[in-house]
Amino acid sequence: MSNLLCQLKVMTKVVADTGDIDAISLYEPVDATTNPSLILKAAELPAYSGLLEEAKNHGRKMSTKQAEQVKYACDWLTVGIGKEIQQVVPGFVSTEVDARLSFDTKATINKARQLVELYRETGADTDRVLIKIASTWEGIEAAKVLEKEGIRCNLTLLFSFAQAQAAAEAGAYLISPFVGRILDWYKKAEGRNYIASEDPGVLSVQRIYNYYKKHNYKTVVMGASFRNTGEIIELAGCDCLTIGPDLLNELKQTESILVKKLDADKPNCQEEKQVLNEAAFRWAMNEDAMAVEKLAEGIRNFTKDQVKLERLIAAKL
Repeated sequence: MSNLLCQLKVMTKVVADTGDIDAISLYEPVDATTNPSLILKAAELPAYSGLLEEAKNHGRKMSTKQAEQVKYACDWLTVGIGKEIQQVVPGFVSTEVDARLSFDTKATINKARQLVELYRETGADTDRVLIKIASTWEGIEAAKVLEKEGIRCNLTLLFSFAQAQAAAEAGAYLISPFVGRILDWYKKAEGRNYIASEDPGVLSVQRIYNYYKKHNYKTVVMGASFRNTGEIIELAGCDCLTIGPDLLNELKQTESILVKKLDADKPNCQEEKQVLNEAAFRWAMNEDAMAVEKLAEGIRNFTKDQVKLERLIAAKL
């Protein structure tokens, strides 16, 4: 009998939810995802001190104004870490757009183009870059444009079925439904715990996955933000799962039989296909208090860490 991580890799693409090169090398995932919180942690690691210096110099070269220097340096550092991660994973690296642009379609598109161009300038493989964008209506509209330009997108901070429907219709390459954060909300709202098979985050991803497979959407479903290995076990068979180092280690240390719970050839879905316009999308979101609250909270928290990263770089400048 092999460990759970080895068995999971047979039925699901395993993605490392970290910017730590050592952790990525240890667990050998196919892809890796980053966000402002992970970049902030990575920037404080000794392994990235050289990149931090490069970022500082790049910022100074691009502008004489410190505020602009900081923004250029942040982008350079983010892309530099992404390029480093590409050296140890064979697949995609996800790089996130500034969360403060989440309600501005045009600005999101421009920032995504800039990040891809930076990857190109550094000699990285732009075909293995996913641009992460918050799953607001504006973000989804930006992804629609970018996908047509050949820039693949990872729509993140996804909590509702409406967000998943709109993302698939936009032709997004990949979505990241946040399993653990959904669970957090329901535990607080209802004052109870859940077994893994009844976990609201797990049920949300299962519903989205089966809907996509029934209606032949090509958008990849990547469960994210896990709180325990039970959630991961219940989503075995999902297209992708992005998992943090602690849970990757727990899966690696556990020997048990892993049962495939999701099967693209046998989607368990009775729902008809529905295409949402902006009004229908916003109404569906309005009716889902959990999704509204967690989306807003996620954008705020990513913004806080983006600001902390900028302050770190400003201090270096």
